[in-house]
Amino acid sequence: MTPRTILTIAGSDSGAGAGIQADLKVFAALGAYGTSVLTAVTAQNTTGVDAVLPLPPRTVAEQLDSVLGDFTIGAVKTGMLGTPAVADVVAEAARDGRLPHLVVDPVLVATSGHRLGVVGAVERLLPYARVATPNCAEAAALTGRDVDDVAAMVVAAEALAAGGPEYVVVTGGDVDGDEAVDVLCGGGVTTLLRAPRVDTRHTHGTGCSFSAAIAVRLALGDQVPEAVGAAKEYVLRGLTGARSWELGAGRGPLDHFGWSS
Repeated sequence: MTPRTILTIAGSDSGAGAGIQADLKVFAALGAYGTSVLTAVTAQNTTGVDAVLPLPPRTVAEQLDSVLGDFTIGAVKTGMLGTPAVADVVAEAARDGRLPHLVVDPVLVATSGHRLGVVGAVERLLPYARVATPNCAEAAALTGRDVDDVAAMVVAAEALAAGGPEYVVVTGGDVDGDEAVDVLCGGGVTTLLRAPRVDTRHTHGTGCSFSAAIAVRLALGDQVPEAVGAAKEYVLRGLTGARSWELGAGRGPLDHFGWSS
């Protein structure tokens, strides 16, 4: 049977823990065929981002036209956009109905602290998102208010959902506590999603992997709450499997394929 085809629009991670490389691993792990549009090339590894080279908007548009002109895309996720001009290219495609089941991961700051995107670029896409998946720092940047506990996550999720996306998930992996709590808001309902916190430093690419998994599940027919729940379970397995890995000297990647099972 022909697999579902998913598109990722994001930056390249030379260490392959996040970005395009992580997305393609998630797609493969969940049984989907991955296609890609690169928005930027980065020089990075597990310890940080050393350089970022945004690609010209025309190059992004040409990639997008090439992929969409040949493949039947079941869902799309965006990651690092880099510049408002690139975001305009992607937003135009979304506005024209060419990006089904759009999942927007508003990549603004890398795990290492390096700034990878600008708020204005993300804001261009939010009105077209079926799901947006900011972490607490990204939700704070997008709302202009502190997001440092679950109560603040709820407020941020509801504020962002009121601004355009059908659903918003504010992820709480960076909030202290025994549980990793995410806040899902959409359709007038706000839900707290809880999972055990995994004691590991290997968290590079968790946001990319989470949003990529949501996109696959949407393409397979899940409703948003089910897709988000399945994606959270996938990330939990990836974090658990890579706990004892020694890939790189910093924050390593997830176990996408269950190698440690």
